[in-house]
Amino acid sequence: MPKSFGRRLQEAFDTHGQLCVGIDPHASLLADWGLADDATSLVEFGRRVIDASSGRVGIIKPQVSFFERFGAEGFAALEFLTNEARDAGLLVIADAKRGDIGTTMSAYLDGWFGGVSGFYADALTVSPYLGAGVYLDQMAHYLERGKGLFSLVATSNPEGYAVQKAVAAELWEELAETNRVTAGAGDKLGSFGAVVGATIQSARYGIDSLETTPVQTPILAPGFGAQGAKLSDIKLLFPGAYEGVVASVSRSVLEAGPHGLAEAIDAHKAELAVGLE
Repeated sequence: MPKSFGRRLQEAFDTHGQLCVGIDPHASLLADWGLADDATSLVEFGRRVIDASSGRVGIIKPQVSFFERFGAEGFAALEFLTNEARDAGLLVIADAKRGDIGTTMSAYLDGWFGGVSGFYADALTVSPYLGAGVYLDQMAHYLERGKGLFSLVATSNPEGYAVQKAVAAELWEELAETNRVTAGAGDKLGSFGAVVGATIQSARYGIDSLETTPVQTPILAPGFGAQGAKLSDIKLLFPGAYEGVVASVSRSVLEAGPHGLAEAIDAHKAELAVGLE
């Protein structure tokens, strides 16, 4: 049986650290890189990010929306890049924020994890607002393939506060309990993670303590870099949980341009290392 996603995530942490680099080909970034705003440029952009990330970090996170806006050609580019990233030894978190009920949610999971669509992902971001139990129950088959999920819990955008506050504490506990039940022997991290923004105050959402024992719920944390949170503050931002945080950066690395990516990644890794000391 393949290793669990939680175990593979821990191995990525141990080998390359906790930094995750986003592949977010905004139209403005494509222009800044001297690329046309078309699907062909998505491949060039993504390959540059993958090449710079390989051997430096263990995780990349393509933002699906920037590919989807080009329709079939954009999805073809995403299919190619997710497989390139896998072949480069990177864990791929597909940031698609899918969420639905019944057979439709099952179809989304099959599209990303079933091996038929051509996409490759080790984990998928999902939205819980049509019922978290739907995808938690349907993941059993994909857990056996070493796949994982990151469910939105408390995100960095202030517009989501009212809705998220209503369910954040209950959802956090549900994820923690699911990890306790499904984790393999010896796993430090579960395969069901939470998206918790690095710029939020978790107590405002009713999740005063993010610590989960004995199996920790991994946290995908956007908000570092361009959004204002400092990687060097990771222990302050996630007390009791920082060892399970996937520290996601996108614009602050990508704005360095195609020739500055490696240096920018190294600088972010160094800042994160200081925060974890």
